[in-house]
Amino acid sequence: MAFRSAVITFPGSNCDRDMADALEKVSGQAPHRVWHGDADLPEGLDFIALPGGFSYGDYLRCGAIASRSPVMQAVIAAANRGVPVLGVCNGFQVLTESGLLPGALLRNSGIRFVCRDAPLMVENAQSLFTAGYAQGERISFPVAHHDGNYYADAETLDRLEGEGRVALRYAEDLNGSARRIAGVLNAAGNVLGMMPHPERAIEPEQGGSDGRRLFESALRGLVGA
Repeated sequence: MAFRSAVITFPGSNCDRDMADALEKVSGQAPHRVWHGDADLPEGLDFIALPGGFSYGDYLRCGAIASRSPVMQAVIAAANRGVPVLGVCNGFQVLTESGLLPGALLRNSGIRFVCRDAPLMVENAQSLFTAGYAQGERISFPVAHHDGNYYADAETLDRLEGEGRVALRYAEDLNGSARRIAGVLNAAGNVLGMMPHPERAIEPEQGGSDGRRLFESALRGLVGA
């Protein structure tokens, strides 16, 4: 069955090719590559990915300028229609800045860049993206960020926890994120933002394949593959 996906590229994206490669390897179909200045998305998309990188050099706030790119109006409209949207690292920052996800990503505690494999705990194994994991399962994805410290006020954090919208949590305090949150879902469950990189962990040659199940979960949920 056809699986139509798209990867958005912003000026300064550097993980868009990794994301496209992961989607093609898991689905067998190359995603559309969409430039940030495009006003429209390809029709009939099943999945949209916002990759990592340093859009616009991280000026102003990480993801803030990219969130105002022409294509983001189409991404927001697609998300509101229920199209799954995955934002990784800089993509997570863009999702918060665009209002698709609550909270913000601040400088890491200690003002240091973190680049390593990160042990994670699966907090919600019932979402479109995480159904291939077991509740409470410990997995590992690479991280590489300077502004991955997730912040939201206490009321928002309580709501996220209570509604099961914390998808992934760091197994240890990696960057100062509130409640060690590594990934959050929107209320409808079709938008996931996360700092760790599943697209860099889809085959053993990359040092681990825990990330592959995230893409396989979405594919099964969407097209029953």
